[in-house]
Amino acid sequence: MTASAPVFDGVLFFPVTPFTAGGALNRDVLAEHVASRLPFSPGGVFPACGTGEFHALSAGEALDVVRTTVGVVGGRVPVIVGAGGPLGHAIELARGAAEAGADGLLLLPPYLVSGTTAGLVAWVEAVAAASDLPVIVYHRGTARYTADAITRLAANPKVVGFKDGTGDVGLAQEIVLAAEATGRDWAFFNGLLTAELSQGAYRGIGIPLYSSAAFAMIPELAALHYRAYIEGDEDTRMSLLREFYTPLVRLRDETPGFGVSLIKAGLRLRGLDVGSVRPPLVDPTPEQESRLAALLETGLALAAELAPAGAAAR
Repeated sequence: MTASAPVFDGVLFFPVTPFTAGGALNRDVLAEHVASRLPFSPGGVFPACGTGEFHALSAGEALDVVRTTVGVVGGRVPVIVGAGGPLGHAIELARGAAEAGADGLLLLPPYLVSGTTAGLVAWVEAVAAASDLPVIVYHRGTARYTADAITRLAANPKVVGFKDGTGDVGLAQEIVLAAEATGRDWAFFNGLLTAELSQGAYRGIGIPLYSSAAFAMIPELAALHYRAYIEGDEDTRMSLLREFYTPLVRLRDETPGFGVSLIKAGLRLRGLDVGSVRPPLVDPTPEQESRLAALLETGLALAAELAPAGAAAR
């Protein structure tokens, strides 16, 4: 029996993982973080993934994040859980996520090594075999999928989606065409950093969904962008890209890891004590935080100014 891809009707929410001052997982703040974003109608919640510092979590911590998130979401939207890294770790997370009531897995790359197409396909199938959850593969790092790999994986009924994190639009187009040629329904995602900036191009090659780390920090604006995107309101979307997302990307690119660090800093600036990032990531400097604070003020002002027009169009 072929597994069905979860249906995502809304912007995709990738929560941060909050830590205490002592560095421990903060489940209470995580629950508040997730609950506070649900009124903005995310299409799915992706805990313990890239924005959630998957790389820095033990398997036990990641599953605590999953259990907390599943409990807060309460079945209102799909919860897709990060799994990956060493094969044993990925299998442990896949089994634990299924037991916790998750709706699917986002399969992050293997740890350190890469192999042949056949080896990568076998790695995906080994993780997929660990549970009944549908699997979305993430194309980045050591996980370099080809059109042939996707054709092979389409024979596995549990593999239901593809998320691109490389930015190779030509290859992504080949993969979309290969998946469609199998006759199966797949979920396709743009997983580049600050994906709002590149989503217009990805929509053109048949990848309609995108990750939004910004939604975790400023859901008012991220939800407005998504609404403008699906309604074809290009004037609003271009205004948001010019005045908020492009400056955010410039700040993000100043320091490696700021795709996560800035989101946590933004949440702290907005009053939610999610703690610092774990090493090897670093927090912004006070000067960078000051610029982020000004950018958040601009974003909130844009959301207040443009949201009524978007609502009227809807």
